[in-house]
Amino acid sequence: MNGVPSQSRNAAIYPGSFDPMTRGHLDVIERAAAIFDTVVVAVVVNPQKREPLFTLDEREEMIREAVSHLPNVQVTHFRGLLANFVRHAGATVIVKGLRVVSDFESEMSTALMNRSLSGVDTVFLPSDPKWSFVSSTLVKEVYNLGADVADYVPPAVLNVMRSKRPEPRPA
Repeated sequence: MNGVPSQSRNAAIYPGSFDPMTRGHLDVIERAAAIFDTVVVAVVVNPQKREPLFTLDEREEMIREAVSHLPNVQVTHFRGLLANFVRHAGATVIVKGLRVVSDFESEMSTALMNRSLSGVDTVFLPSDPKWSFVSSTLVKEVYNLGADVADYVPPAVLNVMRSKRPEPRPA
């Protein structure tokens, strides 16, 4: 674990791989920041995922830049069980964004397991409909196929994407 957040009586953890962070992620963070005293965006280091497009340091830095207007949001990372990180951080809730019904189906069992392991509930925030189709995987795919993804990722993310590889041109 890196930089455990300051403990707050009303602290939320928003976990994810954020590879890359999307405007949908940012929307959830902004709405959570309006509800909770502290929101910790926790980048999960997941050895089961294939090589990410961005390094852990890049993801953390992009998120920090994208949330710099939110004084109650912190960014860190963790390895291992989310339930352990939540307990260690002293968080009172886990926040998860839901884009579509299938997200709920897959997140519900995880939420129940996390509650069983940590005693911490998960709060689901439905996606703003304008972001409901946007996923990190889809953003990477359409970018690699030459599409402009500026509408779907914060500027900090787009800048790093372009620095890694100039935006492809359609054939």
